[in-house]
Amino acid sequence: MQLPALSNSYAQLPERFFAQSEPKPVSEPSLIRFNRALADELGLDADQLTSPDGVQMLAGNRFPEGLQPVALAYAGHQFGNFVPQLGDGRALLLGEVVDVNGIRRDIQLKGSGPTRFSRNGDGRAALGPVLREYVVSEAMAALGIPTTRTLAAVLTGDPVYREVRLPGAVLTRVAASHIRIGTFQYFAARHDTEALKILADYSIQRHFPQLAGEARPYRALLAAVVAAQAELVARWMLVGFIHGVMNTDNMAISGETIDYGPCAFLDAYDPATVFSSIDRVGRYAYANQPRVATWNLARFAETLLPLMSPDENEAVAEAEDVLRSFQASYETVLQRGFRRKLGLLTEADGDLQLAADFLDVLARGEADFTLAFRRLGDDLDTAQGQGATRQLFPDPDAFDAWSARWRERIASEPTDSATRRATMHAVNPKFIPRNHRIEEMIQAALGGDFKPFEEMLEVVTRPFDEQPGMERYAEPPQPDERVLQTFCGT
Repeated sequence: MQLPALSNSYAQLPERFFAQSEPKPVSEPSLIRFNRALADELGLDADQLTSPDGVQMLAGNRFPEGLQPVALAYAGHQFGNFVPQLGDGRALLLGEVVDVNGIRRDIQLKGSGPTRFSRNGDGRAALGPVLREYVVSEAMAALGIPTTRTLAAVLTGDPVYREVRLPGAVLTRVAASHIRIGTFQYFAARHDTEALKILADYSIQRHFPQLAGEARPYRALLAAVVAAQAELVARWMLVGFIHGVMNTDNMAISGETIDYGPCAFLDAYDPATVFSSIDRVGRYAYANQPRVATWNLARFAETLLPLMSPDENEAVAEAEDVLRSFQASYETVLQRGFRRKLGLLTEADGDLQLAADFLDVLARGEADFTLAFRRLGDDLDTAQGQGATRQLFPDPDAFDAWSARWRERIASEPTDSATRRATMHAVNPKFIPRNHRIEEMIQAALGGDFKPFEEMLEVVTRPFDEQPGMERYAEPPQPDERVLQTFCGT
């Protein structure tokens, strides 16, 4: 059995970048779901990969001859505390393919057993977190947000033990790469400047080839990563996504969302919202994400200082100058996004205040973030005070006052309501992976029923479509359905 054009450029780097490892075989692998559309994009043979031999490979039981999986080495700040060695403790990089668009992408197994970096862990993944990552990562891709993708999910036939006994599963993840801020920190902590240069040059070649001719390529690398992260976090904020565990080892330099552990989407809008059970002080709350991203990027900048200049003071000044660009880049994407969400097709003084005031109205009314923006587009042809948006507010007076200002603003633009609605509906999803529906889906799957998983995946990968008959997936939770905590898969 062969995978088309499978290579592994990362495994050609020095041996200290990774640990060669073999997955631990599982007893009875069975395919839960295979992403045929993604396989086509990657130029892979879907029929081959869903055959009995293919499922054995996706479970980590059997590989084509010559394939040598590796676990990547990295470090990271976890909730602000530096851990000098982390690494892939339950994941293996199988290799890379060049997709139909000419982009090199990693194929990785997650939950395939212990590696040198497991730190006494079992290296396995439970079914629930695998299904969560499948659904949320594919939903993020459908929302147009840079993200790792899921190619397949496989049941192992073996239990894993967390607080309770759970079915085991393996996820096949696809990423632009698995190079993290923590990868650079791993070598910086060891004062291995040679490895830092090799990694930086590899990163430029793989992700930012346009920088190869720059006079100061490592400053340019920092600037490119800062810009990519600024855009990514702004896009998270525009859809109410909370990553939940923004450690430096969970930030990919490619600018993709990676590691869907205790992630969640806002229901009622509250900037201080935290779902992650391990975030006890709200470090990674929704509103804190831009600030945390800047902090993480500062840690990345520190690793590049020896490459930027032999004069440390000069290197620090240069890095600080680049880091200051984060806020402007972030605000540019965020402001453009909120204008579109409000249906504003031109720029005018007061637009940003109008958006900020709407968020304030949502927070005071504890209104649903996703539905509020979606219903604004639906209400374009309704009279003031009669639309569906105001029904989200127990006391709609504050919304009515804001709505009058918004309607006056959009009236200043000579655009018909159908065009404006289409513009708004193209950026304001009707369907997101709501936390309570994810929990329902997981509980059903634990009982052997995968229909809710299949249905939810179909719904959230068409987030902007109306999808009659699927309205329950658009509705916020009832009080007794609210999910207050989400949990990391480990």
